[in-house]
Amino acid sequence: MRAFSSDVAFTPAVKAVQTEKGSRAGYARMESGGSWETTVTPDLMGFLADLDMFYLGTVNAEGQPYIQYRGGSPGFLKVIDEKTLGFADFGGNRQYITLGNLSENPKAFIFLMDYARSRRIKLWGNARVVDNDPGLLDRLRDRSYPGKVERVILFEIEAWDVNCPQHIHKRFSQKQVVPVIEQLQGRITELEAEMRRLKGE
Repeated sequence: MRAFSSDVAFTPAVKAVQTEKGSRAGYARMESGGSWETTVTPDLMGFLADLDMFYLGTVNAEGQPYIQYRGGSPGFLKVIDEKTLGFADFGGNRQYITLGNLSENPKAFIFLMDYARSRRIKLWGNARVVDNDPGLLDRLRDRSYPGKVERVILFEIEAWDVNCPQHIHKRFSQKQVVPVIEQLQGRITELEAEMRRLKGE
């Protein structure tokens, strides 16, 4: 049993380095003040609603980590209950590294990144693959997204933390950029028409 939820990441070795580098006292204050969240809050739910991608980390029995990009429509990583997130798993290159890792080690990590707003959230927990559950699959599928759903992956939260925005480079999705470009193109068309009119006069 962990004394603090953040102990999922702050192992004795990590705390020793924090002590050596001078940050342990600050994190000890954070721990005594409540440590990290362990359930889905309205803030996390709102963050997930806008997100169209995340990174999923798993580890095999030998301790070799693997990170995989997951993408879909905004909000495709859904809240199942206060401790569980889930998503429809689409067909890919058929390497099945994530599935293989989870078959021998349920430990998993989700990294949520909002590049446009310079926000990131880290989630520690356990994941499992769910096959042959039509009801759950139907709940998580997005009929407007063209990917073929093959299974569901559920993620049970142990702890999560909001990371600082420092060093996050701004990036914008096509969905965010297209309306701005269309607006600018419309304005250019208006100005070009105005120039032609003035030249004609």
